[in-house]
Amino acid sequence: MKVCIIGASGKLGRHLVAQCLDRGYAVTAVCREQGVPKLADFEDRIVMLPGMSNDRSVIERAVATADAVLTVLVPWGVQGYATGTAQAVLDFARPQSRLVFSCGWHIQRSQEDHYSRAFLLSIAVFGWLARQIRLADIDDQVAACQRIFNSQGRWTVVRASDLEDGESEGLPRWRPHVGDPALAHNRTRRTDFARFMIEALNNDDLVHQAPAIASRKV
Repeated sequence: MKVCIIGASGKLGRHLVAQCLDRGYAVTAVCREQGVPKLADFEDRIVMLPGMSNDRSVIERAVATADAVLTVLVPWGVQGYATGTAQAVLDFARPQSRLVFSCGWHIQRSQEDHYSRAFLLSIAVFGWLARQIRLADIDDQVAACQRIFNSQGRWTVVRASDLEDGESEGLPRWRPHVGDPALAHNRTRRTDFARFMIEALNNDDLVHQAPAIASRKV
């Protein structure tokens, strides 16, 4: 399988690269120029395309022959970075390519998603502060996911709880809605988040779904 990984140099992205290579997939990695050294351990086994993930020309080249695209969807800055990334993937991926995007629980898929007041307050406060210092724009990620939900591609949006480093605890459990009691412990290992995204590539039951995930261990 030919897999394109967008946002490959971040913590989650490096797990995606390593696990795809372990499965024998051919990997094309997209990351910003400053992130290239973080992928030095893989440089002789991947095709590297340095560039911004909202650069349409970079994405067009990266996904041209991909059977699947794994996108770490991040809302950096306040210039529509996440929206630009998502739209480029949707526009240039091959019609039958499997598309899997990452995001957080704050992305609402339906009215059946339920959030605590504490969670909504934390998102509001972080979102305001991040915009003030021009670090990130959560609303941009929300808009990006809405474009994905409205598209006709073979997409899945994986919504993770709070992420932590550490050894694998197994494939995360998932539910169709945020707020399910099975996810109440609100934590996921990054390595397991990556594993879930990769497993989704071959799971047609997750096409046009936005699974909310959390660790199997409470």
